Amino acid sequence: MSLFKSFAANSSALKHRDAKMALMQTSPYMMVLSQRTCSSFRKTTSVSSCYFRRSPSVKVLSLLNMTQYSTYSSDEFCSSSKRRSRGPVMAAKKASEGAKQEDGKYKHTVDLPKTTFSMRANSLVREPEIQKIWDDNQVYKRVVDRNNGGSFVLHDGPPYANGDLHMGHALNKILKDIINRYKLLQNYKVHYVPGWDCHGLPIELKVLQSLDQDARKDLTPLKLRAKAAKFAKQTVQNQMASFKRYGVWADWSNPYLTLDPEYEAAQIEVFGQMAIQGYIYRGRKPVHWSPSSRTALAEAELEYPEGHVSRSIYAIFRLVNAPPTSSSLLEEFFPDLCLAIWTTTPWTFPGNAAVAVSAKLQYAIVEVQSLSGDVSLSAGNKKRRLGNILKESKKPFLIVASDLVPTLEAKWGVKLIVKKLLLGSDLENCRYIHPIDNRECPVVIGGDYITTESGTGLVHTAPGHGQEDYVTGLKYGLPVLSPVDDDGKFTEEAGQFCGLDVLGDGNVAVVKYLDEHLSIVMEESYEHKYPYDWRSKKPTIFRATEQWFASVEGFREAAMNAIGDVKWIPPQSENRISTMTSSRSDWCISRQRTWGVPIPVFYHMQSKEPLMNEETINHIKTIIAQKGSDAWWYMTVEDLLPEKYREKASDYEKGTDTMDVWFDSGSSWAAVVGKRNGHSFPADLYLEGTDQHRGWFQSSLLTSVATIGKAPYDSVITHGFVLDEKGLKMSKSLGNVVDPRAVIEGGKNSKEAPGYGADVLRLWVSSVDYTGDVTIGPQVLRQMSDIYRKLRGTLRYLLGNLHDWRADYAVPYHNLPMIDQHALFQLENFTMNIKVGYEKYQFFKIFQIIQRFVIVDLSNFYFDVAKDRLYVGGTTNFTRRSCQTVLAAHLLSIVRVIAPLLPHLAEDVWQNLPFRYTTEDGSIAEFVFESSWPTQNETWLAFPTKEIDFWEKVLELRNEVNKVLEVARSEKLIGSSLDAKVYLQTSDASLASRLFEMCAANNDADTLHRIFITSQAEVLPSLENELISGIPFSGECLIQGHSRVWIGVSRAEGSKCERCWNFSPRVGSFPAHPTLCSRCYNVVGVQPLPAVAVTS
Repeated sequence: MSLFKSFAANSSALKHRDAKMALMQTSPYMMVLSQRTCSSFRKTTSVSSCYFRRSPSVKVLSLLNMTQYSTYSSDEFCSSSKRRSRGPVMAAKKASEGAKQEDGKYKHTVDLPKTTFSMRANSLVREPEIQKIWDDNQVYKRVVDRNNGGSFVLHDGPPYANGDLHMGHALNKILKDIINRYKLLQNYKVHYVPGWDCHGLPIELKVLQSLDQDARKDLTPLKLRAKAAKFAKQTVQNQMASFKRYGVWADWSNPYLTLDPEYEAAQIEVFGQMAIQGYIYRGRKPVHWSPSSRTALAEAELEYPEGHVSRSIYAIFRLVNAPPTSSSLLEEFFPDLCLAIWTTTPWTFPGNAAVAVSAKLQYAIVEVQSLSGDVSLSAGNKKRRLGNILKESKKPFLIVASDLVPTLEAKWGVKLIVKKLLLGSDLENCRYIHPIDNRECPVVIGGDYITTESGTGLVHTAPGHGQEDYVTGLKYGLPVLSPVDDDGKFTEEAGQFCGLDVLGDGNVAVVKYLDEHLSIVMEESYEHKYPYDWRSKKPTIFRATEQWFASVEGFREAAMNAIGDVKWIPPQSENRISTMTSSRSDWCISRQRTWGVPIPVFYHMQSKEPLMNEETINHIKTIIAQKGSDAWWYMTVEDLLPEKYREKASDYEKGTDTMDVWFDSGSSWAAVVGKRNGHSFPADLYLEGTDQHRGWFQSSLLTSVATIGKAPYDSVITHGFVLDEKGLKMSKSLGNVVDPRAVIEGGKNSKEAPGYGADVLRLWVSSVDYTGDVTIGPQVLRQMSDIYRKLRGTLRYLLGNLHDWRADYAVPYHNLPMIDQHALFQLENFTMNIKVGYEKYQFFKIFQIIQRFVIVDLSNFYFDVAKDRLYVGGTTNFTRRSCQTVLAAHLLSIVRVIAPLLPHLAEDVWQNLPFRYTTEDGSIAEFVFESSWPTQNETWLAFPTKEIDFWEKVLELRNEVNKVLEVARSEKLIGSSLDAKVYLQTSDASLASRLFEMCAANNDADTLHRIFITSQAEVLPSLENELISGIPFSGECLIQGHSRVWIGVSRAEGSKCERCWNFSPRVGSFPAHPTLCSRCYNVVGVQPLPAVAVTS
């Protein structure tokens, strides 16, 4: 059984646990939990509380703690190397390097570390070897099949199958893998099915770009789809290989692809359920349209780059009559009364159907007088030009919002004299003449979008070119005019502008026409955010077309309620998705492309009425499940229709629209979570980038709520974007892209861009607070590599010193020296705090705890002190076995708690264990993930409160002793610390008593001089002159702020032992071994010298 069995005895100490739990919060490595500067520098300078004296004269010195970095420099890691005794190691090294036989006389009696575990990671070779071991032994499947603690489903958001992976992909997949691997150690059956989004325009464009003009002409829809499918599947294989190289475990042999027939059928089923419930409808309304891609776009397919400049105009519409209720207010200004509007899209004027005002705003009729100067010159980057109307001698009266009169005066460079004030409601139903085609159009009351923040307070309304305009148009029955074709060019309906590009020469022509007809007050360049097609990177337009929509309004309240039932990490992300969901318009789900899942609808060829019902949808779903969505293109209408409709098949034609890819991926919960073995709905967790609040998180939410009434996930984690070290967005043009493949395998120049391996990349992922944007670059990677190397060195130390260890050597807990019991208490705290970090998905805190405890605290204290008894205490000596008991516990705990973060390193350590680990069920854990999470040890946690307090004092006192030793070394009194004897005196009776006890400890491990790594230590009863007059160096300090301790340092008494390098008066007392101390004499007596050594 496990070596831990012996540690679990005497559970009566549990009564102390509550007191211990409170103290955990003050342990040194627990303090790291509040620090967030894992990769940025943190500088601390403090003055030591210890003052030093060298008799007879007093010399006061102040020592400063040097600059510290949160990544812990090599100097800090080895900060005490100058004073440490390395005698046994150096002597053995000398002997092995060919020194005289006398120098290595006792080398065979020194227990130096031995391990096959290399200090050099050699990750480019070793990591693939470890991954092959996992694959050959199906370790992931073995662990999942063995675990019996319930299921855990992290549902994978599908990356797009159209190119190489970037650092955002690496961050995302590694975060998921950390969580899944932790859950495996927690005995969960982890179900993680990787997915890919395989339809849509980007893939279609990749195919088209690979073909010449002649090949494009011969490209039928089925040929295009076949090429697109081939491209997507090949990309999936390439991306899958990269994900595997990151060390990600998944069901790679059974991924989900949105092009798989069973997936497409599940998507059709979701669509059908929404249609049957009345949430799917067809309508002609304005949508985001990409002329460059010739398709409608969803909000999630847009981006808003900085620096877009529109050609904006202040234009006027001439009023021709007013309703009876308002005619008395306006008649004196006719026929020279005009409505003034402002727009950034002059090309939409042919579609104008009304001017909207706010019923509550106050408007002014103003007279335009005298130009104050020439404002036609460029003002910065805002080029302004006055319209011809202001050059006329007779200028019209204008209606504008009264609050904007001063602003417009300044902008136009005119004097605006207010002639009359009236409310917006007074203007309703007035009529004006359209400036292009002379139609009469009404003034209407608009919504809250009409403000006085910019413009004139009146809004040009074109229901075919804007969502708010469309809603207002519905209220008044306005015509939905949209004289623009798929390419973004005016149609014949636009008259003289027919054939012109609305975003180019068409816009220019409209402005020119309006100005020539005295309808422009001013034109100016206007920089603002404008929607671009995220694929083609070109501007979009709002255009009314016949499209299929999901009526979000029909289930918005249910969606908002579902959001509240989900746990959002970080919590503020709930506000983000709530805002987006509450304000989003109906979802345009149709696309005018070939590569996608068809909208399963037939149209009557005469009436154009759609045929789509439960029967037709289910029939098509069955066909697609068997044949795939290609069947929609190669099967006839007669075959696609259910039998009862086949007689009328000749009256119908198939629709040509495909579904929005967000509907594809948004149906994954139905295709995967709801259908795969081992999965259960809803998924435990979704984890993606913060941009998915308007993407996959939202599309999944809407489809799930619309069909099932609840969210498809219990919890959602979002992470930020990956930036370069300067916090800039990565781009090829800036040359600051960090490629995850290059991080792992190295760049072209191995010196400038070495290959760090996957674990260093994973260590970086664990180090960052992913809830915000994160940074990476050469300097960060070097820091991560340094930390990884030190962690590897710590694990190698543990392995090396357990080379002769067996579980039955374990010393029972209550027989362990106090230093070892304290070490196990700290280890248990460490493990518990790590678990808290995993449970809260706060991996950067885990990184900090590991960094502090494993790399710094263990190495700087326990490992440092342990070397003496490990190397020279005697192979079978009690104190060596007790230390090995502690080291084995540390090794088995540390390697398992780091395994989710650094699986290759953990497995490498596990495969080099010098002993076999037996699990609680009696089986041998051949791989680290078969070992399970360390079981909480209540006995270790029950370490007495007074002992915790005392060991905190000892550790603080040790630091102060080291400072005095360093002064003595710098003054050439001593070389290493073993050349010294330390004296202590304190008036704190309790502390003095415990220090006396340590000087006379029954076991060598707890003795004070071993803690200080000096040859002797003595506690003085007082500071009388005769006691301290011969002590050349001394100092005083306050321990924990109240216990004053005097520290003295002198040369050690006696002679230096040849074997352990400790000084002792007993050296020379043993004729057979005159150069040994009594301890070494006893050890050598147990381990006799070889014949050659004895006779020499």
